[in-house]
Amino acid sequence: MANILVEKKGKIGVVTVNRPEQLNSMNSATRNEMAISFEDMETDSNVSVVILTGASGKAFIAGADIKEFAEMNLRTREEMNQDWRVNKVISEMTKPVIAMIDGFCLGGGLEIAMACDLRISSEKSKLGQPEINIGIIPGAGGTQRLPRLIGEGRAMEMILTGRMITAEEAHQYGIVNFVFDSDELEAKTLEIANTIANKSPYAVERAKNA
Repeated sequence: MANILVEKKGKIGVVTVNRPEQLNSMNSATRNEMAISFEDMETDSNVSVVILTGASGKAFIAGADIKEFAEMNLRTREEMNQDWRVNKVISEMTKPVIAMIDGFCLGGGLEIAMACDLRISSEKSKLGQPEINIGIIPGAGGTQRLPRLIGEGRAMEMILTGRMITAEEAHQYGIVNFVFDSDELEAKTLEIANTIANKSPYAVERAKNA
């Protein structure tokens, strides 16, 4: 796949968005490739936990690819819904999914991160729902998942102002579970993933989907 890298580290599957020149922004092809990658991970009996991350260390996912926005009004609603099926695929995984965030996590990127079960961030990351700044709303789950995570008041403030918050703020709000230094982020995330992977798969699945 051109935009997504997939590897396995023991029981851990790692899915990496590989569009560093575009700050890992998501176009239709990337969203489709990501959905396929997660569907493959779901059926792989050798994978117990999946980590989602972005290449380069500058961005996890910096939102949707703005270049595609001009074409959006030419697509049917069904096609647009298919574009964002990746969020549903991730949220419905029977295996835990961890978003490893290093850099910008904005717009559709934050919505994808919130579809994951855990979010682990580097200290330098910036998170936000800036869609309102270009006249749209967080339409891929942001208006639902963000209030559930941090409460309606804080979510409304983030959505209506479009401001970015720091990783520490995101931790205080409850968006991210852990914040680590960038140079130890991968090792710490793998440590947490392996801790989960070593538990009973049946119990993990039941707990996740209770």
